[in-house]
Amino acid sequence: MTTPQPNEMVYAEHASDIISKGAALIAASRPFALITSLEIEGGAARNVGSLALVDEAGAMTGYLSNGCIDRDIQLHAQKSLHTKRKKVIRYGEGSRYADLKLPCGGALTVLIDPNPDTDAICAAAACFAKRQPVRLTFHSPDDSGEGLSRTFTYDPRHRLVLAGRGAIFRSMAQIGNATGYEVHLLSPDAADLSAVGHLSASPPLYLTTPNREYVFDILDAHSAFLTLFHDHDWEPHLLRSALTKPVRFIGSLGSHRTHDMRCETLRHMGVSDISLARLRGPIGLVPSLRDASSIAISALAEIVATFQNADV
Repeated sequence: MTTPQPNEMVYAEHASDIISKGAALIAASRPFALITSLEIEGGAARNVGSLALVDEAGAMTGYLSNGCIDRDIQLHAQKSLHTKRKKVIRYGEGSRYADLKLPCGGALTVLIDPNPDTDAICAAAACFAKRQPVRLTFHSPDDSGEGLSRTFTYDPRHRLVLAGRGAIFRSMAQIGNATGYEVHLLSPDAADLSAVGHLSASPPLYLTTPNREYVFDILDAHSAFLTLFHDHDWEPHLLRSALTKPVRFIGSLGSHRTHDMRCETLRHMGVSDISLARLRGPIGLVPSLRDASSIAISALAEIVATFQNADV
């Protein structure tokens, strides 16, 4: 058999990207091999349980390393699709592929399954669509001699819900989208929504009055909510509504003095000190920044750290 050369590679990050792609291939009756990292020893570019897939044309969605072994995994997946047999491969220390090194050291064991459980994949896609965590179990071949079987839990994609206007609002939407967050946008500025509204996963909400109450059904435990206004009159009702939800991160733009005034306003609106303790401000890991893109990066870094700490 002549194995075709690896086709395109899409560096998709989140498990939902791979599951969504797999569900689409299943719906189109197109075969694919599902690849899972089962074990990691030492350093690694991705977490254990990371997913990828390779379709019958050789295109790969997802990645298991930072490029040092992904092409080889892609080739093995194409061969596995031809033989219809699962394959467990170890890279790095103790691997029989001595010419393929892992610069970060250690070892990585991956499972390539050319006949994955389509019912489980479609059910997982449905769970992600409902913002529910997903549990998937992966079994190594019976004749591998390694007896590898692992179950991993995958959270829905993190949401980034932004209410604001101006340069920081636009930068935050662009950088959040580029980082892989599911972005949702609210603004009283039609020009801002026209500029970045296409990045919103739901129809952007045009705010017409600062005194409206909001339900915010899109906010859940896998979400972050930011208010990005310099005219802070827009914030109180938005923040009071957000603080009733189990949002992982809630933060607002402004100085320490502005934040103190914001909290006092919310107290007068009946928000408890326990709830106010969840509100972060000023947002960002780096203080006193003056340009929009740096402020957005600093704020997003704080959000990333918050989600990371919650998962440890």
